[in-house]
Amino acid sequence: MTGKAAGHVSHEAGAPGSSSPSVAADALELSPGWQHEKLEGWLPALASEEETRKALEKAFDYRGDVTITRKDGTTVEGYLFDRKTGPSLADSLVRVLPKTSNQRVMIAYSDIAALAFTGRDTAAGKSWEAWVKKYMEKKAAGEKDIGLEPEALE
Repeated sequence: MTGKAAGHVSHEAGAPGSSSPSVAADALELSPGWQHEKLEGWLPALASEEETRKALEKAFDYRGDVTITRKDGTTVEGYLFDRKTGPSLADSLVRVLPKTSNQRVMIAYSDIAALAFTGRDTAAGKSWEAWVKKYMEKKAAGEKDIGLEPEALE
Protein backbone atom coordinates (compact mmCIF):
# COMPACT_ATOMS: atom_id res chain seq x y z
CA MET A 1 0.00 0.00 0.00
CA THR A 2 1.37 3.41 -0.88
CA GLY A 3 0.37 7.02 -0.65
CA LYS A 4 -2.40 8.34 1.57
CA ALA A 5 -3.94 4.87 2.04
CA ALA A 6 -0.76 3.81 3.85
CA GLY A 7 -0.80 6.91 6.02
CA HIS A 8 1.78 8.84 4.00
CA VAL A 9 1.12 12.55 3.78
CA SER A 10 2.63 15.12 1.48
CA HIS A 11 5.00 17.73 2.78
CA GLU A 12 3.10 20.51 1.09
CA ALA A 13 1.26 23.32 2.85
CA GLY A 14 -0.45 22.08 5.98
CA ALA A 15 1.63 18.94 6.30
CA PRO A 16 4.07 18.27 9.13
CA GLY A 17 7.29 20.15 8.66
CA SER A 18 5.65 22.80 6.52
CA SER A 19 5.11 26.40 7.51
CA SER A 20 1.30 26.06 7.59
CA PRO A 21 -0.18 24.63 10.84
CA SER A 22 -3.63 23.96 9.32
CA VAL A 23 -3.51 20.14 9.60
CA ALA A 24 -4.85 18.79 12.89
CA ALA A 25 -2.66 16.28 14.73
CA ASP A 26 -5.63 13.90 15.12
CA ALA A 27 -6.01 13.69 11.35
CA LEU A 28 -2.44 12.49 11.07
CA GLU A 29 -2.83 9.81 13.74
CA LEU A 30 -5.78 8.06 12.13
CA SER A 31 -5.37 5.84 9.14
CA PRO A 32 -8.09 4.01 7.27
CA GLY A 33 -9.00 0.76 9.00
CA TRP A 34 -10.40 -2.50 7.80
CA GLN A 35 -14.09 -3.16 8.39
CA HIS A 36 -14.69 -6.81 9.27
CA GLU A 37 -17.77 -8.45 7.83
CA LYS A 38 -20.34 -9.75 10.29
CA LEU A 39 -20.24 -13.44 9.42
CA GLU A 40 -21.61 -14.89 12.67
CA GLY A 41 -24.74 -16.92 11.82
CA TRP A 42 -24.14 -16.79 8.04
CA LEU A 43 -25.06 -19.85 5.95
CA PRO A 44 -23.38 -19.29 2.57
CA ALA A 45 -24.66 -20.91 -0.59
CA LEU A 46 -22.11 -23.34 -1.98
CA ALA A 47 -23.76 -23.69 -5.38
CA SER A 48 -20.64 -23.14 -7.46
CA GLU A 49 -16.92 -23.73 -7.17
CA GLU A 50 -16.33 -19.97 -6.88
CA GLU A 51 -18.90 -19.60 -4.07
CA THR A 52 -17.37 -22.56 -2.23
CA ARG A 53 -13.86 -21.15 -2.48
CA LYS A 54 -14.94 -17.65 -1.37
CA ALA A 55 -16.96 -18.97 1.58
CA LEU A 56 -14.12 -21.22 2.79
CA GLU A 57 -11.64 -18.34 2.49
CA LYS A 58 -13.92 -16.26 4.71
CA ALA A 59 -14.21 -19.20 7.11
CA PHE A 60 -10.42 -19.32 7.32
CA ASP A 61 -10.32 -15.62 8.27
CA TYR A 62 -13.22 -16.00 10.74
CA ARG A 63 -12.29 -15.85 14.42
CA GLY A 64 -14.98 -18.23 15.63
CA ASP A 65 -16.12 -21.80 15.08
CA VAL A 66 -17.76 -23.04 11.90
CA THR A 67 -19.86 -26.12 11.26
CA ILE A 68 -19.08 -28.11 8.13
CA THR A 69 -21.61 -30.64 6.88
CA ARG A 70 -20.05 -33.27 4.66
CA LYS A 71 -21.85 -34.76 1.67
CA ASP A 72 -22.22 -38.02 3.64
CA GLY A 73 -24.27 -36.11 6.26
CA THR A 74 -21.68 -36.01 9.07
CA THR A 75 -20.83 -32.67 10.66
CA VAL A 76 -17.66 -31.21 12.13
CA GLU A 77 -17.90 -28.15 14.37
CA GLY A 78 -14.69 -26.36 15.23
CA TYR A 79 -12.08 -23.80 14.32
CA LEU A 80 -10.92 -23.81 10.70
CA PHE A 81 -7.20 -23.13 11.14
CA ASP A 82 -5.71 -24.05 7.76
CA ARG A 83 -6.61 -24.46 4.12
CA LYS A 84 -4.74 -25.58 1.05
CA THR A 85 -6.08 -24.61 -2.32
CA GLY A 86 -5.48 -26.61 -5.46
CA PRO A 87 -6.62 -26.49 -9.08
CA SER A 88 -9.88 -28.29 -8.28
CA LEU A 89 -12.18 -28.68 -5.27
CA ALA A 90 -10.99 -32.29 -4.88
CA ASP A 91 -7.37 -31.03 -4.67
CA SER A 92 -8.24 -28.35 -2.07
CA LEU A 93 -8.78 -29.01 1.63
CA VAL A 94 -9.45 -27.38 4.97
CA ARG A 95 -8.09 -28.42 8.35
CA VAL A 96 -10.38 -28.08 11.35
CA LEU A 97 -9.69 -28.36 15.06
CA PRO A 98 -12.98 -29.88 16.30
CA LYS A 99 -14.66 -28.41 19.36
CA THR A 100 -14.86 -31.83 21.03
CA SER A 101 -11.33 -33.16 20.43
CA ASN A 102 -7.72 -32.20 19.81
CA GLN A 103 -7.48 -34.35 16.69
CA ARG A 104 -7.17 -32.23 13.56
CA VAL A 105 -9.57 -33.14 10.75
CA MET A 106 -8.85 -32.67 7.04
CA ILE A 107 -11.82 -32.22 4.71
CA ALA A 108 -11.62 -31.85 0.93
CA TYR A 109 -13.58 -28.90 -0.48
CA SER A 110 -15.37 -31.37 -2.76
CA ASP A 111 -16.71 -33.25 0.31
CA ILE A 112 -18.38 -30.15 1.80
CA ALA A 113 -22.16 -29.93 1.36
CA ALA A 114 -22.82 -26.99 3.72
CA LEU A 115 -20.97 -24.44 5.81
CA ALA A 116 -22.30 -22.43 8.73
CA PHE A 117 -20.61 -19.73 10.79
CA THR A 118 -21.98 -21.03 14.10
CA GLY A 119 -19.49 -19.87 16.71
CA ARG A 120 -19.25 -16.45 18.28
CA ASP A 121 -16.84 -14.13 16.50
CA THR A 122 -14.39 -13.66 19.36
CA ALA A 123 -12.97 -10.44 17.91
CA ALA A 124 -16.27 -8.71 17.08
CA GLY A 125 -16.40 -5.23 18.57
CA LYS A 126 -12.83 -5.43 19.80
CA SER A 127 -11.27 -2.81 17.57
CA TRP A 128 -8.98 -0.15 18.94
CA GLU A 129 -11.65 2.44 18.20
CA ALA A 130 -14.23 0.47 20.26
CA TRP A 131 -11.80 0.25 23.18
CA VAL A 132 -11.02 3.98 23.05
CA LYS A 133 -14.76 4.78 22.96
CA LYS A 134 -15.37 2.64 26.07
CA TYR A 135 -12.34 4.19 27.77
CA MET A 136 -13.56 7.73 27.08
CA GLU A 137 -17.07 6.86 28.36
CA LYS A 138 -15.59 5.51 31.61
CA LYS A 139 -13.31 8.52 31.95
CA ALA A 140 -16.22 10.92 31.37
CA ALA A 141 -18.19 9.06 34.07
CA GLY A 142 -15.36 9.78 36.51
CA GLU A 143 -13.94 6.27 36.82
CA LYS A 144 -10.33 5.96 37.98
CA ASP A 145 -7.67 3.33 37.21
CA ILE A 146 -9.18 2.52 33.82
CA GLY A 147 -7.23 -0.17 32.01
CA LEU A 148 -7.34 -2.66 29.23
CA GLU A 149 -8.90 -5.78 30.77
CA PRO A 150 -9.15 -9.14 28.99
CA GLU A 151 -12.54 -10.71 28.45
CA ALA A 152 -13.35 -13.79 30.51
CA LEU A 153 -12.86 -17.04 28.58
CA GLU A 154 -15.89 -19.22 27.90
